[in-house]
Amino acid sequence: MTDNDAAGRLPSLTGLRFVAAAMVFTCHIAVITTFIEGSTGSFIARTFPLAGPYGVGFFFVLSGFVLTWTARAGDRTTSFWRRRMVKIYPSHLVTFALAAVLGVVAGRATGLLDWVTNPLLLHSWVPSLSTSTSFNGVSWSLSCELFFYLAFPMLLPLVNRIPASRLWWAVGALAALMAGAALIATFLVDDQPRLTIIASGTLSFTQIWFVYFLPPVRALEFVLGMVLARIVRAGRWPRIGLLPAAGIAVLGYGYVLSAPYLFATGGLASLWLVPLIAAGATADGRGRASVLRHPALVRLGELSFAFYLVHWMVVVAGAQVVGPDRRFGPLGSALVVAALLGVALALAWALHEGVEMPLVRRFGRRRPPDRPRRSGPPASPGTGVVRHPARDPAPISAMREVVDPRA
Repeated sequence: MTDNDAAGRLPSLTGLRFVAAAMVFTCHIAVITTFIEGSTGSFIARTFPLAGPYGVGFFFVLSGFVLTWTARAGDRTTSFWRRRMVKIYPSHLVTFALAAVLGVVAGRATGLLDWVTNPLLLHSWVPSLSTSTSFNGVSWSLSCELFFYLAFPMLLPLVNRIPASRLWWAVGALAALMAGAALIATFLVDDQPRLTIIASGTLSFTQIWFVYFLPPVRALEFVLGMVLARIVRAGRWPRIGLLPAAGIAVLGYGYVLSAPYLFATGGLASLWLVPLIAAGATADGRGRASVLRHPALVRLGELSFAFYLVHWMVVVAGAQVVGPDRRFGPLGSALVVAALLGVALALAWALHEGVEMPLVRRFGRRRPPDRPRRSGPPASPGTGVVRHPARDPAPISAMREVVDPRA
């Protein structure tokens, strides 16, 4: 969290972060492990292969929403970048080192390009399956987040210039660009050599990389979150409660499972998650009931970034320990999955408390902006935040602090 946490936390979004992280975990159980036998294993394999991409899309949209919601006039670009780097880089480097050791022990092949690009979070820019997913297989998303963070100080003024009456037009334009990216990947990107993808026929990795891994394409979801923050703040979001919004997200996932693969892994698929983010923020801002604010779920949400970083290694190691030929029934499978979840949560707690939070407390605090030399728009009482009435008329606009957006 940043400054003035008590002034306007949105804990429902914190709780939702763990729900999204749990989706990614379940996806990797479905596609990496083989120990769940019978109809249960078949159901999980059919139902959750795209839960991971769906959860990652949620994190990308949430990132843009949170950073726009908490943005303050006078914040220095270098200060913003410092806070973002402190949040993601130390934990990334620790998990990179752990993944490198596990990879060496397991004899996994890595190249010089992997060793150079992965620590620098540049590996998602490389159209190679082995490089993009090298070492800690989920860290490619941090490569995208790094790009988002570097671009945010330039993107925010552009998004803030959109008139309130045109914000929904901006959403439509972003959706069109997402559809355009999938069409470009389908018809213009080289489709050779083919890579077999679960439940989607065959595509080349370059086609998948263009839609799923390439940071500028995934930035469309980040900008969507930025525009969404302005829509909610401007009071232009329709009254959709948390339960209907969750229903839309579930129905959207059902559609994603039947959609062409390049239209189902990010981009357009993330549009189904927009109501859930907006409804969570609105419910907290107006004091509506929300099961997502339960203290246990909020605490898990606080651990979600660390959990996301460690869980892939835990699942891969667990699959290797169990072995490719061993099978368990429903009870045995549940116990194995619970054990893997418990180990991942324990490691996440250690990473969060031992690496992430100490460095955030030491280097990640927002510094007070320089005192303005000339008078400007009035500040919100008690917050020191410059208010822009023309862009910010909603009753919930006084809230500024939200959970950290970390994927």
